[in-house]
Amino acid sequence: MKEQSLTESGWRGSPEGWLEAAYDVLIDSGVDAVKIMPLANRLKLSRTSFYWFFKDRDELLKALSNRWEECTTAPLIAATQEYAESEAESLLNVVSCFLPDQGFDVRLEFAVRSWALQDAGIMARVQDADQKRLAALRALLEKWGHEPMDADVRARTIYLVQIGYISMQVKEPLSVRMPRIPHYVEIYSGGKRPAAREIARFHARHGYSETEPS
Repeated sequence: MKEQSLTESGWRGSPEGWLEAAYDVLIDSGVDAVKIMPLANRLKLSRTSFYWFFKDRDELLKALSNRWEECTTAPLIAATQEYAESEAESLLNVVSCFLPDQGFDVRLEFAVRSWALQDAGIMARVQDADQKRLAALRALLEKWGHEPMDADVRARTIYLVQIGYISMQVKEPLSVRMPRIPHYVEIYSGGKRPAAREIARFHARHGYSETEPS
């Protein structure tokens, strides 16, 4: 006897399942592809199952934008507040956030910034997030003694470089990116290079060895 399909069995899935499917579609195909019936087909569920968890597509899109905030702005702000024994190490914490498999979801960031180009409400959220992130970076730099204008310009330099990596979809292996990072930190901080022990901790955090092949 054939196994009964998920649709026939009446299983409705879960809000997390629908949201995860919508996330995958947004990343792969953009916001226009995030539609209820294709998601139902992807999940092998009935279309009506969706409405047990979300009032309509707009509510699902709002959940996606909330997830974006949780997976980008929140970890970046947290990185600016991590313990560090020096300014250089504080900046390593920030850079660390953007590396593969760390807190900041770079694929979601790219997808949401693309979405914002056609949705004024999402653009407003992106711009608000930009200001929150820059404020956190300014606060970090001011904590280490930078004057407000200097901290503002350095915060913008740090942030725009990282967003540039995302917007240009730069793909660098760690063997290429890691040796550059102490130089970035020196520029961001105004001449402070990470100490050898700080670099060692940074490399260990990412499972990186300077001797590993490119």
